Amino acid sequence: MNPLCGRCNQVVYPTEKVNCLDKIWHKGCFSCDYCKMTLNMKNYKGFDKKPYCNAHYPKTNFTCVADTPENLRLKQQSKMQSQVLYREDFEKNKGKGFSVVADTPEMMRIKKTQDQISNIKYHEVFEKKKFGGEAPHQPSDSNQGAYQQPAASQNYHYEPAPEPVHQAAAAPPPSAGKRYRAVYDYSAADEDEVSFSDGDMIVDVQQIDEGWMYGRVERTGQQGMLPANYVEAI
Repeated sequence: MNPLCGRCNQVVYPTEKVNCLDKIWHKGCFSCDYCKMTLNMKNYKGFDKKPYCNAHYPKTNFTCVADTPENLRLKQQSKMQSQVLYREDFEKNKGKGFSVVADTPEMMRIKKTQDQISNIKYHEVFEKKKFGGEAPHQPSDSNQGAYQQPAASQNYHYEPAPEPVHQAAAAPPPSAGKRYRAVYDYSAADEDEVSFSDGDMIVDVQQIDEGWMYGRVERTGQQGMLPANYVEAI
C-alpha cells in the first residue's frame, strides 16, 4: 500500500516520492511551509518536522521570564550555590601556584629586615594601647626616670619604600684577632656595605647576626657591612 503525502494527504507513488523529515512527500508538495517555494534535499531546512527555505527558517529567540516570587527565589538559590562552589574551589586551591623565591643572601637580609620592622610596629601599637591610646613620651634631660623607648625603636623607624632596607649601623669596636678571607667577589648594594674581591683579608670583624658581619677590608681600608657567607674564618 502506497503512503500518504505529508502535505496534501494524498497517495504518493514511488516515481514522485520524497522521503524526508520522517514523512513522505510529493515532489511538488515538498515546499517551504511559509512561502510555498519548492525545495529539494540540498536547500531545505527542517524545523518541527516541517521544511523551510533559508529565508523563512524560524529564528530561535530568548524568552523573557517575569520576576515572580518563585523565580526570584530560584535566582537567589542559584546565586548562593554558585558562591558555595566558588568558596569550596578557593579553599582547595589555597596556597597553590605561588612561585618559590630562592633563599639568596640578599633575600634573607631583606626578610630579616622586614621581620625587624614588623616587630617594631607591633611594639609601637602595643605601647599605645598600654598607655591609653597615646605613645609614650621620650625622656627629657630633666627627667631621667621617665619611660625610655626600647633600643630597637630608637635605632629603626618605619619608612614606606619600594624595598625595605636596614638602617646604617654605627661602626662597632674592632674585635681582637678576628680575621677572615673572602671566598667570593662582592659588590656593595647599600651605602653602609663594603665591596671586596676573592682573596681579600677582612679584619676587625664583628658578627652582627646570622647573615651579616661588620669589618674592614685590609687591602682598601674601607669598612662596613658584609655578608657572612661570602667569607671564611682564618
